[in-house]
Amino acid sequence: MTKKDSHDAYIAAAPEQFRPFLSRLRAQLSRALPDAAEVMKYDMPGFQIEDTIIVGYAAFSKQCGLYVDPGAIADHAHEIASLKLKATKTGVTFSVSKPIPAELVEKLAISSRIKKGF
Repeated sequence: MTKKDSHDAYIAAAPEQFRPFLSRLRAQLSRALPDAAEVMKYDMPGFQIEDTIIVGYAAFSKQCGLYVDPGAIADHAHEIASLKLKATKTGVTFSVSKPIPAELVEKLAISSRIKKGF
């Protein structure tokens, strides 16, 4: 995808099968972080408080990712594993066939916020 300047533009340019998931993810993150600003950083949409990115998300050709503080991943590693989602140090990837549950999105966003000192 080419560089986009808003969450709307990013979602519109994402692979079609991921657009509904990205729209839901955006809404879930907005509810979990009501005082965070929507930003575009590092060519991906995110939510920022002051000068700190709390959470970001991205779409790729075969999956999507939710990116948070490493401590948030560590705090919820058991839940992520029990859902059979793939995790890296800073993110959780998911697909159309195995979406990330709304409850986990909220937990990861709030945990990331806390880990980043907000």
